[in-house]
Amino acid sequence: MSAMKIRYRIDGMDCASCATKIDTAVRRVAGVADVAVSVTAGTLTVDHEGADLALVEKRVAGLGYGIVPLPTASRPAAAAPAPAPDTDHDPAGHAHGPGCSHDADHAQDHGHASAAPVGVRAAPAARATDRHDHDRDGHDRDGHDHAHLSIDGPWWKSGKARLTLVCGAALAGAYAIGHVAPWLDPWIFIAALLIGLVPIARRAVMAALSGTPFSIEMLMTIAAVGAVVIGASEEAAAVVFLFLVGELLEGVAAGRARDSIRALTSLVPKTARRIENGTTREVPAESLTVGAVILVRPGERIPADGEVLEGSGAVNEAPVTGESVPVAKRQGDIVYAGTVNVDAALTIRATTEPSDNTIARVVRLVEEAQESKAPTERFIDRFSHWYTPFVVGLAALVAVVPPLLFGVGWDAWIYKGLAILLIGCPCALVISTPAAIAAGLASGARRGLLIKGGAVLEVLRNIDTVALDKTGTLTAGKPKVTDAIAFTGDDDALLARAAALEAGSTHPLATAILAEAATRGLFVPGVGSAGAVSGEGVTGTVEGVALFLGSPRAAGARAPLTPDQMAVIEQLNDAGKTVSVLLADGAAEGLIAMRDEPRPDAAAGLAALTAAGIRTLMLTGDNERTARAIGADLGIEVRAGLMPADKQRIVNELQRAGRKVAKVGDGINDAPALASADVGIAMGGGTDVALETADAAVLHGRVGDVAAMIDLSKATMGNIHQNIAIALGLKAVFLVTTIAGVTGLWPAILADTGATVLVTANALRLLRRR
Repeated sequence: MSAMKIRYRIDGMDCASCATKIDTAVRRVAGVADVAVSVTAGTLTVDHEGADLALVEKRVAGLGYGIVPLPTASRPAAAAPAPAPDTDHDPAGHAHGPGCSHDADHAQDHGHASAAPVGVRAAPAARATDRHDHDRDGHDRDGHDHAHLSIDGPWWKSGKARLTLVCGAALAGAYAIGHVAPWLDPWIFIAALLIGLVPIARRAVMAALSGTPFSIEMLMTIAAVGAVVIGASEEAAAVVFLFLVGELLEGVAAGRARDSIRALTSLVPKTARRIENGTTREVPAESLTVGAVILVRPGERIPADGEVLEGSGAVNEAPVTGESVPVAKRQGDIVYAGTVNVDAALTIRATTEPSDNTIARVVRLVEEAQESKAPTERFIDRFSHWYTPFVVGLAALVAVVPPLLFGVGWDAWIYKGLAILLIGCPCALVISTPAAIAAGLASGARRGLLIKGGAVLEVLRNIDTVALDKTGTLTAGKPKVTDAIAFTGDDDALLARAAALEAGSTHPLATAILAEAATRGLFVPGVGSAGAVSGEGVTGTVEGVALFLGSPRAAGARAPLTPDQMAVIEQLNDAGKTVSVLLADGAAEGLIAMRDEPRPDAAAGLAALTAAGIRTLMLTGDNERTARAIGADLGIEVRAGLMPADKQRIVNELQRAGRKVAKVGDGINDAPALASADVGIAMGGGTDVALETADAAVLHGRVGDVAAMIDLSKATMGNIHQNIAIALGLKAVFLVTTIAGVTGLWPAILADTGATVLVTANALRLLRRR
């Protein structure tokens, strides 16, 4: 039977201890192949081969958590775009000079942009609006009583808060009654203790039956019962109350981390204006289907990924991509759900289902990434498996050995042993890594840096070499006119005639000429007798003048070019530019040079990597002359004329030399190298193939964000080390003070819950990084 996957939303899961208990319990169900639990996302993913899912849900509910299956996204895998044909002319017969940056690069280096910037397919949807199958008191429909209750709403309205307040009130009442009727001690404190301890003990028993005997609930139960036995019922009741307060604080902190991701979903408006049969009506945004036509007015958020059908104007993409400047959109352009229409009404055709729009996929990617453990996290998990039994053994020795060997009082040393039990809880230690990684992943996602898992985030800090594709990565991915040099007449007249010949062509160089003419606001005259000379150029008659536009070689065969003109052409070619010569009635009228220019931030982005001590090099399929010209402008080492296998080979050679390599690219040809690199990073406008193969994605395509991603990794790992120091340091201090008799039970519980809250709060600082 083939493996299947199901995801659940888990309600009330606030700490690493919760995740461990759920993981252990579910793995014991027959047929379960693998389990992934994310505390911050509040999700459980189960890979299984015909497992009894009802038993899975019963096991989780028995531990005191709400569990609801999540719907799966039903999106067919998009066909990968085919590579551009290996030719330097379009069907109209275009031919261009030896500097053409789109000769080899368009054949190899460019898989053209996909409709959405994040290619995560066939993954379960994770919408924050899912209704949990339980009521606000924490009782699901099969009658399980939930001691773990959600902190998704205001914390004071949660069941966990109510339990804490009732326990606190009972403890305060016990102190009041004790002053009036001291003979009722210790029974009044035992009664107050039981209000909080019964649900804790129930969870401890269920966890033990599910394979987790050394849970914090079990340690808490043993300590509380032991304290009552030795006559410390008042302190035991106080410790249970402090434990509940600590759990409440953990829940609030976990809720904040979870909200940092779920807040992304609030970017998508709840309603949309759908156009049907010529009329516009307001409908729920989640009801939109692929092909639906919607109207978005100025100032409104766009409710779906789509394509502009009518209208033109600026769209603020900062909420999704981090792009600081509004992006101009016109007919045929792609827009993303959650972005803001700035200044003109747009009519848009939806291109994705609501559960699969850009925002949903970013949330899903981050949530799934949190479910994959980083190497440090796996080490801490293994460490905690023997650490907790060791602490239990140490507590037993502290309680028993001194009275047996030295004849000291039993009560005092049993009391110390019980305190060590509470100090030994590994919650803060276990949460130290996933809390920081979750915050790091969420922080990156909010800035358009999508990292597929903690393992990737951890590897990024060790990167010492970054290999970048040229076209679409270091450059904009499309040529633009850089020079228009008229031998006779003026530059504008030269461009207008060239644009007339190129009208209707879709060749990238023709598009560049037409775009430049439009930018200059030129009138483009009509053309007669238009035709193409295969492999050479285009011809036509404009205003009675016979014109030819083509490569210098083809133009020179029709009309000799002077040495000065050839020198200009050679100089432009040396700069990596493609040159087209315009002939008018058999004489050279001028030339137009074009080049795929570097991205505006490319030089600064590469400088940031170099400043961090990281080696950079360009791996491109483009010709040597063009690649070296761009490389010289950017100050980067160049390897040119490469096939996809060559790029992969160079990455492997660097790795064998001991380098940690990140490969950055956007095309189909980059996929093998992206997969081979230590970390593959896809540029946001790249193909689905590149995005699927990569370990991370730069959503808004800025080269500088590669350095930002590596910097985020280093900050996250530094945060993890701080967290581990906080967790172990507090425990070491209280362990010594407890054995020395300075601190007792209630400081011990503060050492545990206090450390957990401090670790979580420290991790949340990563969310404020800019």
